[in-house]
Amino acid sequence: MNTRTVILGTIAYTVVTFPLAVIWHVVLFEEQFRAFGYFDGEPNFALGFLTILIQGFMLSFLFPLFKLSGQALSRGLKYALLMGVFFWTSHVLALVAKQEMNGALSFVVMESFYLVIQFGIFGILIGFIHGKTQNKP
Repeated sequence: MNTRTVILGTIAYTVVTFPLAVIWHVVLFEEQFRAFGYFDGEPNFALGFLTILIQGFMLSFLFPLFKLSGQALSRGLKYALLMGVFFWTSHVLALVAKQEMNGALSFVVMESFYLVIQFGIFGILIGFIHGKTQNKP
């Protein structure tokens, strides 16, 4: 395990995901997400930040364990696709399965697009981080 890449990956995931999550769910589309029943009360930003930090650490720690083919960027995007689909099933589909939701299809579409943005950017960044460290002497 390369501690530097884990730290950089954790920072990259957090810097991408936390602002994107706040802007997407609380600024741009808050009304829609409240209508979906996504929020029950006010969001807890500190706990959300901690959750994203933990996710970033775990995703960055696990990346080198996946032996994916291709250049660093390609491996980053493949990894992000795998993890993004996992998050999609546990975050989006599970929520729709657990509760009755007005506009479930709209929720699935909006959250799917959000996750494509989130994991697309993270995939590029984690690939870049690992590509840079592999090229160092």
